[in-house]
Amino acid sequence: MAQGSSRSSNTPIVPQAMAALDQLKYEVAQELGIQLPHDGYYGHMATRDTGTIGGNITRKLVQIAEQQLAGQFRH
Repeated sequence: MAQGSSRSSNTPIVPQAMAALDQLKYEVAQELGIQLPHDGYYGHMATRDTGTIGGNITRKLVQIAEQQLAGQFRH
């Protein structure tokens, strides 16, 4: 991020996507058997668990993007 920029790296570029990303987080955690805190505070979770969730979310997002790109070039 350029110096002097006021946008936080946690600020979504597409705010409407936040609900879908949140849902994906819970789905991935459930698939992995990791219980997410109900209060939204992740400070008591193991770094390994949060990293595993984040890595799997990224993997799924890349897969979704690849499928969409592949669909664009089939015409």
